[in-house]
Amino acid sequence: MTNEEKIAAMEQKVRTLQMSYAAVLADSTARYGAEGILNKITGQKKAEQMKNRADLAARFGITTPKQAFEKPRDLFGCANWVLTDTDKGFEAVATSCMLCAFSKKMGPFSPCRVYCLSPIEATLSGIAPGADFNVMETLFESDKCKVEISLK
Repeated sequence: MTNEEKIAAMEQKVRTLQMSYAAVLADSTARYGAEGILNKITGQKKAEQMKNRADLAARFGITTPKQAFEKPRDLFGCANWVLTDTDKGFEAVATSCMLCAFSKKMGPFSPCRVYCLSPIEATLSGIAPGADFNVMETLFESDKCKVEISLK
């Protein structure tokens, strides 16, 4: 097997793992929603993540505000975040997300906050505590996910 073939095989394995991970998260979202506990779980997880925000950022090697979006994008291969500088900070926009697409097929329950936006917000606040994290829209309810970040 050539190096190129080995790299292609490894890339395929990673993509398969990413898809499996997104499918498991979508399944748990559907199950939490069906049991009526999705909002409760979302709140609990956000509180835990915010409590451990600095450790969470360190665990993922996040040292700059933009990396709070870039590292999950690159690692999980889920949302295709594009970052654009603004006068006050930056804007993050995703026009596709594997987790959101799987969840839409499974039912009416959004995974956006519990598995994506809250962890990103926590890691961002772990390195930029004064940053404002403003979710304008999500892919579950719209044609894009848009988050505005204001840095102090």
